[in-house]
Amino acid sequence: MGDITELMSPYAPYVLGAAVLAYLGYLFVNRKKFKSANMIAVSAIMTALVTVATRSIQINVPATGGYMNFGDTMVMFAAMTFGPVVGLFAGGVGSALADALSPYAGWAPITLVVKGLEGLVIGYMARKSDSVSTLVIAGIAGGIIMIGGYFAFEAYILGVTVALQEVPVNIVQAVTGVLVGTGLAKAIKKRFPEIEDLF
Repeated sequence: MGDITELMSPYAPYVLGAAVLAYLGYLFVNRKKFKSANMIAVSAIMTALVTVATRSIQINVPATGGYMNFGDTMVMFAAMTFGPVVGLFAGGVGSALADALSPYAGWAPITLVVKGLEGLVIGYMARKSDSVSTLVIAGIAGGIIMIGGYFAFEAYILGVTVALQEVPVNIVQAVTGVLVGTGLAKAIKKRFPEIEDLF
């Protein structure tokens, strides 16, 4: 895995730059639909929180060259609270930025896609809902995407046997994300119901 991720490492900044430009372009094209200034501000804050949460604890998984982290707590919180657009950007770019700023830069392009899809699906399923059951189901769906996405990539590159070694680690990340993300999102939505009118 080291060879593949090392080959991708130099491209991490370009991939992240392209993702940011694409996002800003999307908001510009849809400026009548969104309150773009609010969307950009919240996206930036949530992206920073995802990056910090992902970077704060990184436990190496030697078999795959990846690492365990608790960034999913903030990916899920961002998506559950602010919806699919913020979830997509903060989940993908925030997590990939954490990779790019660490010894795992080669993982950034994969992380951008996997965590972006996680945030998108959670945000779509949980939008405008403060029901704990809905938030939990959305978190579980996002966790399955994260676990499955990394497994598919690792199985293709390293083989199924090696990829299976990271599944338990990713399950811990997903479960932690669902518990913490749901709790925070529920508390914020209950305390500040007007948050849905930001966009």
